[in-house]
Amino acid sequence: MQNASSTHVKIMTADPSGIGLFGLAIVTLVASSQKLGITDGLSYAIPWAIFLGAFAQLFASIQDAKHNNTFGMTAFGAYAFFWFAMGTSWLIKLGVLGPELAAGVDGKQLGFAFAGYLIFTLFMTIGAMETHKVLFFIFVLIDLLFLGLSFDAFGIAPELFHGLAAYAEMGIGLLSLYGAGAAVLNVHFGRVFLPVGRPFGIFKARA
Repeated sequence: MQNASSTHVKIMTADPSGIGLFGLAIVTLVASSQKLGITDGLSYAIPWAIFLGAFAQLFASIQDAKHNNTFGMTAFGAYAFFWFAMGTSWLIKLGVLGPELAAGVDGKQLGFAFAGYLIFTLFMTIGAMETHKVLFFIFVLIDLLFLGLSFDAFGIAPELFHGLAAYAEMGIGLLSLYGAGAAVLNVHFGRVFLPVGRPFGIFKARA
């Protein structure tokens, strides 16, 4: 009688941080250009929100789940669905989904969503402290973005907080581009080509 044997197969998957950060970078650059008045309208912002902000980050989230990376999976997934929702909200605002929906828009509802994302991002900022410093500062800027969006949506000093959101979002785009480049080139060259900064080492010991 033969003994039953089992074979273990290890599936290797690449680090999805590069494509996830790239998607975040492009959508925030496009969206911030509109907030800052550099560009006009939302028509061309919508496809970048859906395909770069949403699908690229959703892909990164799914790949991070395969890495058993709860932090990366949650972060990329949460912001992917944010951009799906924002793209759809813009479609409603523009009347694409019908005049009835457009007529019933209440911006304060977005304010509650933005406030919820602000609280979520504050938690994620703490987690980012033990990843690397570039990611930490990206999350700090996302905190400022949602702070500005929340107050603007609720009509509290809208000019001030709209400006805060716009500049924070532009900063997210630029820093995320650097983070995407570092994620790709550091692995590609097998060394630190673009430094991202060591973890703070406050909540867990440095490696």
